[in-house]
Amino acid sequence: MDHSGTLVLIMAAAVLAPLLAHAVARWLAVPLVIFEILLGIVLGPDVLGWAVSGEVVDVLSQLGLAMLIFLAGYEIEFDRVKGDTLKRSLWAWVIALALGLGTGILLGGGYDRGVYIGTALTSTALGAILPVLREAGDLRTRFGSVMMAMGSVGEFGPIIAMALLLSGRAPARSTALLAAFAALTVLAVLWALRPKPPWFREVIARTLHTSGQFAVRLVMLVLVGMLALSQVLGLDILLGAFAAGLLTRLVLQGAAPESSELVLSKVEAMGFGFLVPLFYVVTGIEFDLDALLAGGSALLLLPLFLALFLVVRGLPILLLAPRDLGKRDRSALVLFGSTALPLVVAITTMGVQDGKVEPGEAAALVGAGMLSVLLFPLLGLRLRARGKAGGTAGARAGSGIGADESW
Repeated sequence: MDHSGTLVLIMAAAVLAPLLAHAVARWLAVPLVIFEILLGIVLGPDVLGWAVSGEVVDVLSQLGLAMLIFLAGYEIEFDRVKGDTLKRSLWAWVIALALGLGTGILLGGGYDRGVYIGTALTSTALGAILPVLREAGDLRTRFGSVMMAMGSVGEFGPIIAMALLLSGRAPARSTALLAAFAALTVLAVLWALRPKPPWFREVIARTLHTSGQFAVRLVMLVLVGMLALSQVLGLDILLGAFAAGLLTRLVLQGAAPESSELVLSKVEAMGFGFLVPLFYVVTGIEFDLDALLAGGSALLLLPLFLALFLVVRGLPILLLAPRDLGKRDRSALVLFGSTALPLVVAITTMGVQDGKVEPGEAAALVGAGMLSVLLFPLLGLRLRARGKAGGTAGARAGSGIGADESW
């Protein structure tokens, strides 16, 4: 089928996915991305064979991944992600990287293959987690703040590791390029923090509901500009996407705070209405189901990788989670923090293209990421709900109203 036919099928799957999620919601709250990926697998070459990837589809899929990372970067609130919580998050990821590289080298039989596996095990799917926390009303809580810090480092850290460890360049050259990117980003941040002239805010306000859409166009310019900058420097575009999200929040919050939420809603509509679901459906289309089910070790690796997400990423989070969180909240933090998929897809794709990762291993890793998105947030929400119920019961018991519920 040609590109136009495949795009029609992809968008049909994107429309069908929320209908399926809504239909099963009364029994089980399945994340939307699961249906998008599963529909992609069904449409793909290993099942029905109706949809195939191509240059146009791949470019749009990469833009979808970039938009997902951009929106995750935008969601980060610097006033909530700082201090001791940020330090704990950084150390948790550094420990996870050490565990991941050690585990990956053992599983891969050497550094060349193990570095891809190990880096993938350290990621957190912040873009998939934040909507779940927002809908559950947990994003603005103390738990949400800690999860935002852990998830931000879990999203940004692997991107940096990809630039340093997976680029194929000498470490010194990669570090120099990263430093150049950081310096240019700092200059952009300084510009974003400068007071903007009155006309700037006026143009944003006047064009919010017209065909001008100045603010939305500015956001897209920042995104495309940072993507181009990262590509010119030979870095992964995901680094530019994440930096663009951080930069956009500073620009909008500083120049037009009263309009920032509306502008974000428009950008989210573009992202979650078109580009992001396209990325997930294409992930399903390109998922190598035959390699996973070929009868070798790939299928056995899937549950192993799922467990390793919890050990490599989750264990350091459990050890370094702030002590003001309850036992169930710390356990829920482990589950949310161990949820991984977008960067797993990006890293395994690089590994297969470089000839370092076998297709079966890549399929097992992506499959484990899919299961983590399906299972971990659901279990985390249940733990949170039980923790809230226990806290309420304890409060009532303390006031002589009800019986206590132990941990």
